[in-house]
Amino acid sequence: MVNRDFWLARVEQAWKERSLVWLRGVRRVGKTSLCRSLPGIEYFDCELPRVRLQMDDAQAFLSGLKGKRVVLDEIHRLSDPAQLLKIAADHFPSVKIIATGSSILEATARFRDKLTGRKRDLWLTPINASDLADFKGTLRHRLVNGGLPPFFLAHAPPEKDFSEWIDSFWAKDIQALFRLERRYAFGRFVELLFAQSGSQFDATRFAAPCEISRATVTNYLAVLEATMSVLVVRPFSSRRATEIVSAPKVYAFDTGFACHFKGWSDPRPEDLGHLWEHYALNELLSRGHQPGYWRDKQGHEIDFVLAGRGRAPTAVECKWKAAAFEPANLRSFRHLYPQGENLVVCSDVERPFERSVGDLLVRFCGVEHLCGLTRADTQRFKPR
Repeated sequence: MVNRDFWLARVEQAWKERSLVWLRGVRRVGKTSLCRSLPGIEYFDCELPRVRLQMDDAQAFLSGLKGKRVVLDEIHRLSDPAQLLKIAADHFPSVKIIATGSSILEATARFRDKLTGRKRDLWLTPINASDLADFKGTLRHRLVNGGLPPFFLAHAPPEKDFSEWIDSFWAKDIQALFRLERRYAFGRFVELLFAQSGSQFDATRFAAPCEISRATVTNYLAVLEATMSVLVVRPFSSRRATEIVSAPKVYAFDTGFACHFKGWSDPRPEDLGHLWEHYALNELLSRGHQPGYWRDKQGHEIDFVLAGRGRAPTAVECKWKAAAFEPANLRSFRHLYPQGENLVVCSDVERPFERSVGDLLVRFCGVEHLCGLTRADTQRFKPR
């Protein structure tokens, strides 16, 4: 078993803030393996009837676990998982719990309402840069096979496994909560969406080939976002007439699935640049960032923008090679938003460096340095 040290540290930090941690992520992303690798834990697999029987009396069950660290895996199999977790958070704070379950559980209003303010959410993403070092793999292999651990560990892209994952996702995630009936239309939509991963989303483009209405397309996208199987990046803007203000960009949740549906078994250099953008997005999400993107009506675009209240926007451009960077898009963005960091994340930069581009100061870095350069400790790197 590979210890994913980055995520183990994230769990420990979350436990310092709340006694209850909700670990979410798509199926086969490694939630169970991560939980089993935690030191000093008691593990309960809620898929087992005898384990579920123990939890019928939540108070008695939790009373026997005072002061312990507990994993409640596949907790969606309980009749009322939110109630057990609420009792634990309110009345047994000495019990440190990490709970996992189907992605659809968190999509239910009842689950969210009962646990508001009582838990820390931790989104376990596909393999990030820290994980890649733990797994001792190569970047190219990660981009093509994807970041689900069993897929990544396969020697070649496991094409049958991608199809089986989609079938299981439909049967166990989608139908269980959303009760969608048109399997072909939904599957066709997923196929087309993943094949166009990273593009601006226009519901009209999918309606005719999927033989569904535009409203149904929009509903399908909401379902995929709720189950974390697509990553929706919304536009950053101050609602100027020259900016795109509503159309999101939509990414497949993992590069392996993007490659599979695009038919890329041996990506070209330009394809690797596209996958690199996905990988940088995964890195940002794994570290708790929620990026937007920027585009104007003349076609200038910034891959990702990190912004918050009272904070100048950080522009993040993704380039497979540092030599491919062109400043035109960044200039257009900084004409409207003159303050903030300028980062170019590249696969061939081992050590961050600065470069003056006209009146802009640009910081080049690798993806493993990206998130360290977006925090307050880099406020000295500002446009001149």
